[in-house]
Amino acid sequence: MQLGFVSAILPEQSLEEVFSIAGKIGYDCVEVMCWPKGKATRRYAGVTHIDVSALNKSEIEKINELQKKYGVSISGLGYYPNPLASDAEERKIYIDHIKKVIKAAAMLKIGVVNTFIGRDHTKSVNDNWPVFLKVWSKIIKYAESQKVKIGIENCPMIFTYDEWPGGNNLGTTPEIWDRMYKAIPSRYFGLNYDPSHMVWQQMDYLAPMRDYAKKLFHIHAKDVRVDQHLLDRKGIMAPPNEWHSPKLPGLGDIDWGKFFSVLSSAGYDGPICVEVEDRAYEGSKKKRIAALRQSYLYLRQFIS
Repeated sequence: MQLGFVSAILPEQSLEEVFSIAGKIGYDCVEVMCWPKGKATRRYAGVTHIDVSALNKSEIEKINELQKKYGVSISGLGYYPNPLASDAEERKIYIDHIKKVIKAAAMLKIGVVNTFIGRDHTKSVNDNWPVFLKVWSKIIKYAESQKVKIGIENCPMIFTYDEWPGGNNLGTTPEIWDRMYKAIPSRYFGLNYDPSHMVWQQMDYLAPMRDYAKKLFHIHAKDVRVDQHLLDRKGIMAPPNEWHSPKLPGLGDIDWGKFFSVLSSAGYDGPICVEVEDRAYEGSKKKRIAALRQSYLYLRQFIS
């Protein structure tokens, strides 16, 4: 396994600075964010460490030289929009850019792109399904042509009232994964698995690593703390941000010893990237780097 982090936590740093920080701490790899250039209102969105629209032979050479210089590889390219958004024009913008990221991954000889399935949060799973089939059959067909695997992160994207009641991501549970992979049977269609999202959904976070071992393309290492005293007052129908908090690995409810025991038994030997979304460490660049260092020191005991 290779220990890395998601570059979204360093939005103001250049790609070289990201690699430099990773190398100094000791990380093996980085999942590099590839949002279109411009502003985004969502936390951790809109980060562009590789501009896939401007990628050419010269840029590829520079990126490859940076990986060699700092001894850090790219675990995958990341772009997490809502390609099933209710507005067709908005949806097209996201789909077109996903394809650009896939093409960039092929050009850079990186085997994985991580993203969301997306969802119209006002509709049920069944009502979203026809659009899912139309959109994702074409995306996966394109990914297959580029020999790039698509890792779907299992975050429900339902934290506040503007994402209520369904959330903005369809690919969140084993039942839906089974339905997705049956509908689009492809060895290029799998998971970017994050155990923290199973915890706050009150689901077994170990079972997916056993049951979907062949679909594990990439792993996010993020912990979560469910505040039971708040949940007892507000109930599970309240937006999850009112009773749970993303935390650094080791500071939440996940047993990382069990996690890595099951993951290694499943035969996984790919990247595991820390995703820092802990608000206690967001205040400054110094705190964000401290979060990366602390996460590295904690997780390195499980990854030789």
